[in-house]
Parts: sequence; structure tokens; C-alpha cells
Amino acid sequence: METIEQAVAETAKKLGARLLMKGLRLATAESCTGGWIAKLLTDIAGSSDWFDCAIVSYSNAAKKHFLKVPDGVLLDHGAVSENTVIAMQQGLFLETSADAGISISGIAGPGGGSEDKPVGMVWIAVGLRNQMVHTRKYQFQGDRNAVRLQAVAAALKDLLDLLESG
Repeated sequence: METIEQAVAETAKKLGARLLMKGLRLATAESCTGGWIAKLLTDIAGSSDWFDCAIVSYSNAAKKHFLKVPDGVLLDHGAVSENTVIAMQQGLFLETSADAGISISGIAGPGGGSEDKPVGMVWIAVGLRNQMVHTRKYQFQGDRNAVRLQAVAAALKDLLDLLESG
């Protein structure tokens, strides 16, 4: 039986093959996953042909500095919000030469959750440069590692689905 780790690695390989086939380069803007997406993608031999870079912006200050997320977005909506992952995605395209992007922010736990934003809530944005950004909110279960792994899996699948639909 295939483990979630094996399934995620397979999705990463499929995503890399799709990016290569389309001649696209990917960049990631990661918060709660702490660079796990980039690590998984760069584990794949030949990923330098389609992977550009990762910006791990864990703090709000890093989101503002490296991804140009406006203060107002963070103040009005918080770091874990649709507005923030959209702004992260826009900043990713502003600050890199990537054609495709994944942006992710969430509450992995065990602390940090609230009634409005419980532990396990993760927002993901995927998109292509100069095209509409697709966002999705997830509510994952489990401990910190499980939430982060599920978030990585969902982000990879969301971008793969977008690339395969168009």
C-alpha cells in the first residue's frame, strides 16, 4: 500500500514532468510548509530545468519584505487568508521570473489557532503569470507534521490539476 509520502513524491514528479512539457518554471512562496514543497521538488533529478526558486516567508515581516504583501492585507485579513496568499502569489511573480507559482499559508499547530481560524486551516493559491490566481481553503486534521504534509500534497495537486486543465 502506497504511503502519503510516496503519493506526494509521485505527484511532485508528475508536476515536474508537466512543467517541463509546457516549458514553464515554478516558484513557491511558502509559509506554514517552511520550504517543504521546494525540498520535495528539488529532490527530483533534473528539477533545475523547471524549478526556479522558493521564498520561505514565515513571518509577516518576511511576507512584506520578500513578497511585497501590503501591510493592509495582513492587518485586515491576517497571514492565513485568501487575500494574503493572493498577495503572496502576486509578489512571487513580481520578484521572480517564474511562469507558475504556488503560495501557501496556514496554521499547522499545535497552537496558534482560533475559532475563526482553527489549527489545520490552510489557504493555497496556484496560478500562472498574468492569469487568474486560483485559491482554495483547506481544513486538515492531525498533528503539525500531518497538517503540513497534507498541505504540501494539496498544493502540488492543485497546480497539477490547473496545468492539466489548460
